Amino acid sequence: MSKIMILTDSGADIPKEIIDELGITVISFDVSFNGENFKELDKPILEFYDMMSKNDGIPKTFPLYSEEFYKAYQKLYNEGYTDVITVLINSKGSETFESSLKAKKLFYERSPKAEMRIFSIDSHCYSMSYGYAVIQSAKMAKDGADANQIVSYLEEWFNYCAIYVIPQTLKYAKKSGRVSGAVAMLGDLFKIKPVIQFADSTSITVDKVIGDRNVVDKLVDLVVPRMANDSPYVIIHGSNYNFAKEIEKHIFKRTGKEAAMYARIGCVVSANIGPDMVGVVIKRKR
Repeated sequence: MSKIMILTDSGADIPKEIIDELGITVISFDVSFNGENFKELDKPILEFYDMMSKNDGIPKTFPLYSEEFYKAYQKLYNEGYTDVITVLINSKGSETFESSLKAKKLFYERSPKAEMRIFSIDSHCYSMSYGYAVIQSAKMAKDGADANQIVSYLEEWFNYCAIYVIPQTLKYAKKSGRVSGAVAMLGDLFKIKPVIQFADSTSITVDKVIGDRNVVDKLVDLVVPRMANDSPYVIIHGSNYNFAKEIEKHIFKRTGKEAAMYARIGCVVSANIGPDMVGVVIKRKR
């Protein structure tokens, strides 16, 4: 009988209560900020937002190392798992996925008779675009789906998922290279905010919005026409929950669908886009 574990990294932004409920294995990124070093999962996110609001610096995050994955694989093997499905942050934005492949190779070299299968899946995206898929995969495993069915679901999801994000400040997007220095300066000066699409291992600015009052309408106008008919949607947000609620209200008016869930962005994502943002994860039309 198969025994399946879904493994991911903390950049998936899955709420702790869901991690515990579904028994997902999550390896935490290391973060350094304001003279403090910590694991992402150990830092209460509202405390981290507060730290960012009170300090001018940019948090530094570090990719996961192969040793961390190797230890996780060895532990799961010892616990009798037959299949480990590893779903990780975009390989174009982090060396984490490559580290997992090195650990997988090392595991089989050191345990050549091991029959545990390790599936390595690059999400090509960030935050709840793979966090949501991880949650659904863990539910599928609990409901009796086999590893191949789960992997097929994940591959199909990652072919079409996308996040549309509007940051409230361009300070962090500039530092991470999401926007240029000139665009960030003009944007903050004239309160012009980009709408950034994260999908297919890339990030592109698909539109812009002027002022806070137009954020909700602009995001909804972009997201709804792109949603597949069977698409759930997840609202991600930082410290501003009001925008998130308004977005769901407007999408519901247009589609009759409620959000599948809400999730706060974690340390890794907020370090690159800022703690004051709002976004929507969808499955795009084919």
